[in-house]
Amino acid sequence: MPNPGDFAYTVKQQADIVRIIGEYVKLKKSGAQNFSGLCPFHDEKSPSFSVHATKQFYHCFGCGVSGDVFSFVQKIENVTFPEAVRSIATKLNIPLPKQQFSPQEAKEASQRGKLLDLHESACTFFQQQLKTPAAAGAREYLTSRGLTDAVIEQFRIGYAPDSGFLLRDKLKAEFDEGTLKQSGLFSWKDEEGGTGAMYSKFRNRIIFPISSEQGKVIAFGGRILASASTAAEKDKAGPKYLNSPETPIYSKGRVLYNLDKAREAIRKLDYSIVVEGYLDCISVFTAGMHNVIASSGTAFGEAQVKLLGRYSKNIVVNFDPDTAGAAATERSLAMLVEEDFNIKVITLEPGLDPDLFIRKRGVEAYQAEVRNSRKYFHYLIDRALAQFPKTPEGKVKAMNFLLPHIHRVPSRIARDELASEVAQRLSIDSAVLRQELKSAATTRSKTISATAQGPASLSPAEKVLVRSLLATGPSNASVRDNLVNVLTEERPQEGWIAQPLLDALAAAEPSSLAEPLALPLEDSQRKFLAEVLMQSEDGDEPTAETVRLALAALRRPHLERKLQHLQPQIDEAGRRGDSFKLAQLSAEKLKLKRALDESMRAAQAK
Repeated sequence: MPNPGDFAYTVKQQADIVRIIGEYVKLKKSGAQNFSGLCPFHDEKSPSFSVHATKQFYHCFGCGVSGDVFSFVQKIENVTFPEAVRSIATKLNIPLPKQQFSPQEAKEASQRGKLLDLHESACTFFQQQLKTPAAAGAREYLTSRGLTDAVIEQFRIGYAPDSGFLLRDKLKAEFDEGTLKQSGLFSWKDEEGGTGAMYSKFRNRIIFPISSEQGKVIAFGGRILASASTAAEKDKAGPKYLNSPETPIYSKGRVLYNLDKAREAIRKLDYSIVVEGYLDCISVFTAGMHNVIASSGTAFGEAQVKLLGRYSKNIVVNFDPDTAGAAATERSLAMLVEEDFNIKVITLEPGLDPDLFIRKRGVEAYQAEVRNSRKYFHYLIDRALAQFPKTPEGKVKAMNFLLPHIHRVPSRIARDELASEVAQRLSIDSAVLRQELKSAATTRSKTISATAQGPASLSPAEKVLVRSLLATGPSNASVRDNLVNVLTEERPQEGWIAQPLLDALAAAEPSSLAEPLALPLEDSQRKFLAEVLMQSEDGDEPTAETVRLALAALRRPHLERKLQHLQPQIDEAGRRGDSFKLAQLSAEKLKLKRALDESMRAAQAK
């Protein structure tokens, strides 16, 4: 994406994508802001290629190709980015710079080089700070976690001083302000304009460098050192772990901590051990199991799964055994299954993460856990049995919990074997389970088919919410917070764009609203978003009232379920003669019915 101020940005601001593409493709107006024609990138007889005049991007519903005016010219003329910029500038009679045009790739490479140098310098600074008197508490903490000086040096662990200006002053002597801003290491008192005093984001924290596959430092993770007792102190101190934001050299969803040190061991041993945090990873590595990496979060992303698969498709997952860790394990397993990984799971006793387990139980005990790790589906069956009672209703819930996981298994034979095992463990008729599996498979097939056709299956309310997330008008002010609340209550259909779009917008600049396809999304999500925007029939942004009704419509299934569960409680209170409880539940029912009536009206609104 061109940056404001450079020549490519100037060209893009003046380029009319409809006019440029219209020189190659015969376009016809097909709505308030869309134009359509035959796709030039694949053979077709019916037009599936669309150009969005307002958002300035194109998308083909047939082959899925999307992009901006530059990517179109690059693709159709088979030229580089700088050549595409020059070509469009010439078409628009925009004078080329007097100096020789620097290729965009060279410019980006130069800036990436500066950022890599900056991060290397910052890493050395943090390492030096760990040796100062002010870092005594940090050294004491690391020693208490069993880290020796040699391990600290090997992983280049450092310390960010409490001062917000030492790192800034050190780097200002070596790098320009633009590079400092792009590094993600600093904040400003005036966040919007970035004109206030610059200060370090990492303060009074133990610093863990994050490296690329090639071993280059590209980001940092900082663990808070000071203990906060009051809410005000906790708010001032910030989160327990603070990570670098997305930068031109760092994307959290595409990096695996310690892969640079672990990749050869993973290849040699043909399996990886995956843990959550930095210290877990370091403990397992120093215990002699060098094939360990960390996700640095709660669950794998698609890019991380594909990255790991390049080294081995065998994996042992060991996330923390708390509620968040268990949920992360299930989400990660789902993605790993679809990529045909051979998965095993370690479940340590409650209260013990890998680091603490090794320190308390020893290296040999952890190695035994790795050897005795369970196959992924054995783990899931045990999870189902632990969550749901052995009643008829509990068996149904357990079966519904496991069915989606079975569907993700690529092999039909393996799915059949799993169905037999699940039926045996749940003490249900295997024929019943197979019928449920067949019925669910049919439903899933229809869902996949609908997805292949694009987001046409989305309700009008869902389309409104996606569009409103990218709006610049009043509707955008509160829709994100409201949608987060609805997503907390609801679990919309798998693959819906709302949650990843919220995450991408949180990590992006406000200017990204003008170019939604430049947001940090997976290719499938970007395609989905393009289709939603292309299918919007009117050119106006959703109003606050339209968004309110859309959110109400999205909550309808949740309200219906709450009403359904409330009625038996009302009946029971009536049988017991509990007038107070009956009145309380009746009032709640009335409130839910009013909300449901509103959501039903919203769902019917066009």
